[in-house]
Amino acid sequence: MRVPRLVGLMAMDARRTAEATGLFLNAPDRPDFRQTVVEYVVRQYPQPNAEVPRDSVIYVWFDFGEGEGGGGVREPRVPRPPTGGLQRELDEPGDPYVSVSSA
Repeated sequence: MRVPRLVGLMAMDARRTAEATGLFLNAPDRPDFRQTVVEYVVRQYPQPNAEVPRDSVIYVWFDFGEGEGGGGVREPRVPRPPTGGLQRELDEPGDPYVSVSSA
C-alpha cells in the first residue's frame, strides 16, 4: 500500500487519514500524541507514495528539528558593516528654503 501525504495536515486529520488506509502513526516529538489536535505535521517518514505493508508505522513530526527552519537568528551583526560609499546630504529640518546652487 502507498503512504499518504500527511505533511500539512492537522494531527487529528493525519490520524484519521492513516487509520483509513490501514496504517499507524507515531510522533517521536509528542509523547501525548493522542491528545494532540491542532498542530500541523511538518515532516513524515516514510515519504508520501512509498510502498509499505499494511499495518506499518508512519512517523510524523510537528516541530522542525534543531536548525531546520524557523525564523533564523535575529541578533545584531557584530561588528557592524563598514560605512562608506555615497550618502545623500539632507536639508536641515525646519528650513523652509531649499538652497539650489547654480554652477
